[in-house]
Amino acid sequence: MPGIDLSGKVALVTGASRGIGAVVATRLAQAGAKVGVNFHASAELATVVVDKINKAGGEAFLVGGDVSQEDKAGEVVKQLVEHFGSIDILVNNAGINKDQLLIRMKTEDFDSVMNVNLRGAFLCTRFAMTHMIRQRSGRVINMSSVVGLSGNPGQANYAAAKAGLVGLTKAVAREVASRNVTVNALAPGYIVTSMVEEIPEDKQDKILARIPMGRFGTPEDVAEAVIFLSSDGASYITGQVLTIDGGMIA
Repeated sequence: MPGIDLSGKVALVTGASRGIGAVVATRLAQAGAKVGVNFHASAELATVVVDKINKAGGEAFLVGGDVSQEDKAGEVVKQLVEHFGSIDILVNNAGINKDQLLIRMKTEDFDSVMNVNLRGAFLCTRFAMTHMIRQRSGRVINMSSVVGLSGNPGQANYAAAKAGLVGLTKAVAREVASRNVTVNALAPGYIVTSMVEEIPEDKQDKILARIPMGRFGTPEDVAEAVIFLSSDGASYITGQVLTIDGGMIA
């Protein structure tokens, strides 16, 4: 958001090698934050994000690790703090989807989506919170989804994980509010990423017909919300879910 200055802040964005995460990491750096760019499998893509930020005059640090694993999540936060000295902003963006109708869904596909999308956010938040509580300031932003609020056929695992993030957000917000740490969630609708681009054109038209604003969102739309919730201007906002969907589920 124009005018917001995050200079001196340190941010960690999980799953930041592409899509929304990459744009969020880049936008945080543009606002002045030092950014840890987390990835699991896409080291090459994450390196591109880091190089882009650094070449533009920002400060970015590549920090790999599967945040759904406890030891790796702890190491990700530890590396960031050792490199930049603190952690002020955590964006729990890492996520996967393995869509299938419930009756055909494999248990391992349910578990893997829950592990990355929900367990990963829990672990990173727990490790980051140690530092945020000690410094009596911090911002946690969980990337939920409108699917977690409304459900969607074929996405029982994804919807459950994203709904779980809403509950996690509200519970942790109550726990740490007295320490000047805010915890909020974003619930994007259909955002122009590879996931949306893979939807057949006829189905895209049907989806657009359900969106009052008549367009899909962009990663930049989501990134601007992250910037605001990371700022001093959002210091009295916590435990909330901001829907970014063009009015689709209004």
